[in-house]
Amino acid sequence: MKSDANSEGRRGQDSGGPPYHDAMLPRARSNWMLVPLLFASLALPAQSQNAADAPKPTNAPGAAPAASPTSAPSAPGAAPAVSPPTTSLPTADAPIPDVRVQRIFPQLALRRPLQVVQAPGDDDRLYILEQAGRVLVANLREPDAKQGELFLDLRERVNDRNNEEGLLSLAFHPNYRTNRRFFVYYTAEKPRRSVLSRFVATEDFSRGDPDSEEVLLEIEQPYWNHNGGTVAFGPDRMLYLGIGDGGAANDPHQVGQDLGSLLGTIIRIDVDREGASTRYAVPNDNPFVGVRGAKPEIWAYGLRNPWRMAFDRATGELWTGDVGQNAWEEIDIIVRGGNYGWNMREGAHAFPGGKPGSFGSEYIEPIVDYPRNEGISVTGGAVWRSVRHPSLNGVYVYGDFGSGRLWGIRHVDGRTSEAKVLMRGGKSKWSSIDLLNDGTLVLTSMEGGERGPGALFVIAPVESVSGAPPVRPASAPGVPSPRVPSEG
Repeated sequence: MKSDANSEGRRGQDSGGPPYHDAMLPRARSNWMLVPLLFASLALPAQSQNAADAPKPTNAPGAAPAASPTSAPSAPGAAPAVSPPTTSLPTADAPIPDVRVQRIFPQLALRRPLQVVQAPGDDDRLYILEQAGRVLVANLREPDAKQGELFLDLRERVNDRNNEEGLLSLAFHPNYRTNRRFFVYYTAEKPRRSVLSRFVATEDFSRGDPDSEEVLLEIEQPYWNHNGGTVAFGPDRMLYLGIGDGGAANDPHQVGQDLGSLLGTIIRIDVDREGASTRYAVPNDNPFVGVRGAKPEIWAYGLRNPWRMAFDRATGELWTGDVGQNAWEEIDIIVRGGNYGWNMREGAHAFPGGKPGSFGSEYIEPIVDYPRNEGISVTGGAVWRSVRHPSLNGVYVYGDFGSGRLWGIRHVDGRTSEAKVLMRGGKSKWSSIDLLNDGTLVLTSMEGGERGPGALFVIAPVESVSGAPPVRPASAPGVPSPRVPSEG
């Protein structure tokens, strides 16, 4: 789980801090059908809000694509690395619509779900990660399913003893339909460590073979919290992994500004080749290759606890939510070689007691940050890129696990829109917001708190609910009215 606190129900803070903002939203019922997938969705508590009074963000620095696609040819059966769903991209000034949140698979039993992913070329099935170590499959054509099909069970090797430990993320290889490979990030014990492993599915793709595990990377973890959380393939077909700073509070081992540690970084590796002593290769164009004292795997650093991150399929930009200490939560666009400031900075503000490193002091400010009265543990999110509901195209939807808020923003050509509040809170605790193959989003929640039952949701513009029925489930947008980064 991504929660950062030492007590249940708190994430992103190490001591003190405000309680959850759990004011229940008005309940609304809707009878519209999601077709042609034939699943009737339960209506959910939802509230659309205007954010006209939100402060205007300044231009975001460093908002270049996270990676440039390489010239290497795609292997047979590979999914397209970048698939822009529309012929034109909206501007940062394009309005963000009001949305309605709606539940899918209302009878599906889930325990502490943390992520939903899809395999390349398979638009019907959702792979749902449970923190304890299971991956379940739910078919969108079976909306009344009560149990998911078991795809992978790693409970005997996953350590989920503490709140932020467990099975954290899964990514399918772009050539999954031909090589059957997928990659998993989880925590283990004795010794306490984070593990990145490669697995192979059975020939009929019905199950992941737990005996096929090849450990690619193990990272010693000094504490139980701040493990980061997302493994993902970029448009360049490299594998990216977000790693937290090792935990406790205040970055006690000073790894945030230390390129000699993989803690507090996002790494980028080539899993289709091997190194001299590793089961992966380091791309030659990684920014710190050849830098004395630096780990060559590092793509960006100065991060505290990057939880959910996702590539924009139209621009290649890598977005991440980085969980704050006890004052500010932030959303970043990750660029090659970027230093995001921790522990010299928390959000766009100086962090008391921070210590500079020896690798530079130019820090990239977040796209947005927001204070603890709006949320206590940023989840992150993803950019909607679908021809379905074109009014949402280009909107980055993000949320907060603690407050249950959702927001939406646009970021185009270095300009960031006002953040629009899409949902002011409720009983849903957003553990993940993930991009589906069709460019829409699915939201994952623990209902009522960290020990509550799991649930999945989609979103759609309000006009599509009151008018014609939508063609298919939509995505989920952002956080409270985040403030514009400023000096502090």
